[in-house]
Parts: sequence; C-alpha cells; structure tokens
Amino acid sequence: MRTLLLLLFFFILFKSSHAQTSGLSGRVLDSATHIAIANVTVKLDNGHTDITNDDGKFYFKSISGQNLTITAIGYRKEVIRLSAYSNGQAINLVPQQTQLQDVVITSNNLNPYKAISETDIKLRGVSNSQEVLRIVPGLFIGQHQGGGKAEQIFLRGFDNDHGTDINMSVDGMPINMVSQAHGQGYADSHFIIPETIERTTYKKGMYDAEKGDLAVTGWVDFKTADAIPGNLVKIDAGQFDTYRALAMVNLLGNAREKNQSWYAASEYRFSNSYFDNPQHFNRFNFFTKYHGTLGAHNILSVSASSMYSKWKASGQIPESAVDQGIIGFYGALDPNEGGVTSRTNINAQLITTLDNNDILKNQLYYSRYKFDLHTNFTFYLVDTINGDEIRQREARNLFGYNGSYVAERYLGNIRLTSEWGVNARLDATRGSELSHTINNFTLLDAIKLGDITETGAGAYFSETFHFSPRFTINAGLRFDQFYYRYHNLLPGDSTLNGAGVYHAANHAFSPKLNFYYQANDKAQLYLFMGKGFHSNDARVVVAEKGWQTLPAAYGADVGTVIKPSKNLLLNAAVWYSYLQKEYVYAGDGGTVDFSGRTRRLGFDLSARYQPVAPIYFDMDLNYAHGRAIDDPAGQNYIPLAPVWSSTGGITYIFRDGFNGSLRYRWLGNRPANEEHSLTAAGYFVNDLVLNYTKKRYEVGLTINNLFNVKWKETQFETLTRLKGEQPVNNIAFTAGTRFFAIGHVAYNF
Repeated sequence: MRTLLLLLFFFILFKSSHAQTSGLSGRVLDSATHIAIANVTVKLDNGHTDITNDDGKFYFKSISGQNLTITAIGYRKEVIRLSAYSNGQAINLVPQQTQLQDVVITSNNLNPYKAISETDIKLRGVSNSQEVLRIVPGLFIGQHQGGGKAEQIFLRGFDNDHGTDINMSVDGMPINMVSQAHGQGYADSHFIIPETIERTTYKKGMYDAEKGDLAVTGWVDFKTADAIPGNLVKIDAGQFDTYRALAMVNLLGNAREKNQSWYAASEYRFSNSYFDNPQHFNRFNFFTKYHGTLGAHNILSVSASSMYSKWKASGQIPESAVDQGIIGFYGALDPNEGGVTSRTNINAQLITTLDNNDILKNQLYYSRYKFDLHTNFTFYLVDTINGDEIRQREARNLFGYNGSYVAERYLGNIRLTSEWGVNARLDATRGSELSHTINNFTLLDAIKLGDITETGAGAYFSETFHFSPRFTINAGLRFDQFYYRYHNLLPGDSTLNGAGVYHAANHAFSPKLNFYYQANDKAQLYLFMGKGFHSNDARVVVAEKGWQTLPAAYGADVGTVIKPSKNLLLNAAVWYSYLQKEYVYAGDGGTVDFSGRTRRLGFDLSARYQPVAPIYFDMDLNYAHGRAIDDPAGQNYIPLAPVWSSTGGITYIFRDGFNGSLRYRWLGNRPANEEHSLTAAGYFVNDLVLNYTKKRYEVGLTINNLFNVKWKETQFETLTRLKGEQPVNNIAFTAGTRFFAIGHVAYNF
C-alpha cells in the first residue's frame, strides 16, 4: 500500500509539470446557480466530443469546423460559432424542461445508463426514500419493518439482502455498513432527504475500478444538489395517521453570484402505517450543505446530516397463521418488534483543478451510527415458553478518505484519460450484540457480543484510450486490503475458542476491461468484463482465518444504447455472472454457514419515449436465470432470486398546471428455497401521482397501490411455531401496502 501511495504522489508531480498549452478549452456553468455542470457533452463539427469534468471544463487538442455544440439533459442546447469563441471562456446553459432529444450518443460516455438516469430523475422525480432506489432499472426493494430498516434489495438475479452485493454511496460517502449487527453491507439510505437529490448515478455489474467492496450486481451513487433554486415548505398528510413536514432554505441569499451556496433541509415523518398493529413510526432528518470556490482552482463542498428513527413493526407472519384465521393479512404475532436507529454524518470534499486542467480530489467523511433492532422470525420454535425474540444492536464510528487524480494527455491523436485513486475506511464498532430477549430489553441469553475494528484500504488505476470519435477502451486494476480485529466478550461463543481478541486479514485484486464502439450517431455498442467481490462479516473472517471470505465475482455484459429517433431511447444488455463459494455469517442466528458457487445469466431492456414534450413513457424489463453449480438439478435453485420483473409508467409534465404519473411494478413468481417446493408469489401493483403546479405553490395527491391488491412485499421460507402448536415450514411474509392516499401542499418562495 505504501508503494502504491508513493507511485500516486510521483505521478501527480509528473502530470502537474505537463500542462496543456494549446487547443480549445472552456467551462460550462448553470445560468441560474452559476455552478459548474459535470457530464455535459461538448461536440465539434468533425464528430470529436468531450465530456465536462467535475469542474465543468472541457478540452480539445485541435480545432476543426465552424461550431461548438453543447448539450446537457435538462438544459437548452447551445451552438457557438468558433469564430466568436474566446478560448477558455465560461458558457452558461439555461435550464429548461427535460427532453429526450437532448440525449447525445457518444463513445466518450463510459456509462450506458447515464442518459436514462438523468432523464428519469428529472421527469419522474422522487417523492419518497423508497423511490430513490426504484430509480435504478431492474432494482426491486422489499421492506419488512414498515420503513425503519434498510430495504431488502433485488437486482440481476441476486437477493442482495440489505446491501451485500450492491455498493451504495451519497456524495462519495458510503451508505453500506460492513460487519453490521443485522447483515453484511447493510445499506440504510433513509438519512437522505429525497428533495435534496440532484441526480442518481448507477451502473450494473462489477466493471469500474473506482468501485471496490460489494460492487457485484452494481453500484448506486446519489448526488445531492450543490445549490437549490429557492426556499421550499411542504406538508404531507394521508391515511393511517401519516404526516410529513419538509423545509428547505437558502442560507446565503445572493451569495451564489460569488459562486457560493449554503442551504439547509429538514423533514419529520410520522405514520401508524397500514398494518393492524400501529407502528408509531417517527423519523427526523436534517441536512445542510455548503458549496463554494476557494480561489481560481479549488471547489469546496461540506455537508452535515443527522437522522433519528423509531418504530414498532408488524414483522414477518407465517402464511399458515393467516390461512387458519389466527391473524389477518395485515396482522402481527409479536407486537414488540421494532427498533431505533440514528446516523450523523460530516462529509467534506475538495476538488482542485491544476493549470493543465487535471483534477485532484480529496474527501474526508465521518459517521456516528447507532442501531437497535428487535425481531422475532420464528416465534416459539426454540423457546416454547418465552418466544424467540432477538435483539441486534451496535454503536459505530466510521472514518474514511477518498482521493483521486484524473489527467488527460495525448499520444499522437489518441486521447488518454488516466485516473489514480485510493480509498480507506475504518469501522470501529462497540457492543455489537445478538441476544435472545423478552419484551425487547430483558436479556435471556447472550449469543454474540464483542467489539469489531475493521480497516479497508484500496488503490486503483484506470486508463481510458479514446482512439477515435467512435472507439474507446477502458482498462483498470484495483487492489483491496482488509484487516479485522474482533474482541469477543462471550466465553461460550461456539464459533470461536472463547473470549479474547482475534485477528485476520485478506486481500483481492480486481481487473476490469471495457470496450465502447459508436456505430453511428444513433447507436453505441459496449462490452464489459471484470472481477469484483464482496467482503464478509469480521466474525466469520476471524473464525475461518480469512479462508474464502473474499469470494470473487466474475461478470460480462454485452449491450447497446440506441436512439433510433430524437424522442426514443433504448438500452439493452445480455449479462453473465459467476460467484465463488464462501463462508457466510448469519446475523440473525450468529452462525457461520457455507454458500456454494452460483452462476447467473440474463438480459435487461429499457425504453424511454417522449412523443411530445409533456408526455414521457418509461419501461424496464428484466430476466435472470440463476442456479447453484454444486447442487444436483432440482435442488439448485437460488432462494428468492428474481426471475422476471418489470417496471414502467407514463408521466405527464407541464410546468404551469397539471402533471403526474401512473406507474406499475411487476415481480414474477420465484423459488423460495433450493428445491422450489415453496414459491415466493409475485405481484403487480400500480401507483398514481397527480399534481397541480404553479410558480409559487403545488397541490398534489399520491396513491400507492391504486387498485388495492393484496400483495406480499417480502417473503422467506421460515420454520415457525405458534405457541402450543407444532413447527410448520412455510412462507413467512410482510404484507405490502394497501390502498394508501397521501396529499401534499408545497410553497416556494
């Protein structure tokens, strides 16, 4: 690791001494906020394109043609005569209603989902924290504690649990918690206020060198707004005693004229939810962010946030209890389930643009996290007198650093983009506990108790070769090193040799290779190949001394982005993934289980169509076929792995008047166990949004489950026992929302 850091240091010194002294350059800004816009497409008449960096800058080695065309989704296209252009000047783009016609197909775009993600979030919007994740095509979520816990995530034939195989971050700060009390990679994104999200960037698969641990099915990065256009107050009220209050306020007035912004946002939510057992769900969020320039070369962003949530939950109930009429479809067997969680974050990032337009990023972040969860999955299966309630809790300090250096240079006519980066995080968890309890807090039996210190450090290099306007290759290599320390406080821990301090370490190399070919101005083809991994809980790593605890994942994608007409955008991919066998820590039981090799393949299809400016259609269709390799046929199904799924809808947009959307979610039947003797039933659910929007105010109505169908949001094969009865192996489920109407009033000033 020291060698890699020294190489990075000397590389930066070398690149800093080789400035670009000729060519065509400029900087693109938002005309309303005066803040630089990244990922803007800048094109010359000869077909050469560039994508603006994080400082909004672009560069061409040579000048050709008469015009410079600048396009970005959500902005009015600008065409500038080169004869009237001053090299290095600032170009202001005017915001306008998002149009698919602004999407430009180019081999310089290394993310085939970029156009879809940008249009979706600007046209469909995000009304709640669950919609934040549903922006990703093919990603399904399940909530089995009414909004208090992190969602269960399904993507590309994986049951990602709460985040095991998907890397999630906000403004570069990780959302996932490693070695978490409930599950590895636990990703609770509820500390994000939806209205603060400016864009959601995502990519499926394991093909990006900058993404390390957990990036197997893909990664999602939420970007909060650097500035808000004005102040906002919003009130929501709906069925089941549901209320929400939101305020967003600019704190610097007209300081944006000096390239500075500072705003604050806060929300409070309460709901008893649609279950028979009132949830008394409370959540408070606060977020503030400063964004400004420091001199001519530095941009500083500093944000802070805090979240506190408390709830009761109906949890998972067995189908047998519902079939026998013991409880209703929305009932509960253990009213003591629920929890309390909190997270406070500080995040600072400094972006430095050197004289040669190279970009240096430095980021520091800190999180204070607490988690206390009470659940009962099996009821009276083990303890026939007191019940099987468990308590999982922890208190964590998370420290982290991200650094990268991006440089552009030319080798003849080949443009090279080099990125070097390092990531490091330290998770110091105290009192990580799994206990058998009664009435939430009365201890009956301690199963796991200890302190965890986990350090992860990674370094990566990525080189992009722009051979021509049509052909691009990206190659990357990543190295990750992990160190684990577990202080076991229970002498009777069955997976370890008594109380004491246990150590382990492991590491992984992850190569990546990606090809992009622009067939014409309407089609891009791509081939992605790479190796990724997910880490495992420290308690299994030290028990197995690091053996097979960083299972490798190998994958490949062949896909295309096609724009056959100015208002139709298609994205299609065929993909394959292979996951090595591994040892897995079961957080709900405190045991170490073995998981065999798996193989999955499938396809993704996305379509976006905007026949006229106010109407936007979207549709995603996904298929995955997954099997365990080492098990015999008929016993090799992957439990809960999605097979067929689809989402879509129609959105009507009118800046000054009525707007809204009608959407659907369909998840097909899937196996609930390895033998497929039990089936997790699929569902088809519709949601409706209606708004009347004026310049100063908005009135709206949201209806979840418009046709009031009964559906099961989460399902598991579970051996359960009701009090005084025999054990039953069946599906345990959490009911999805019934017809749920929420109205809102918003005022802008």
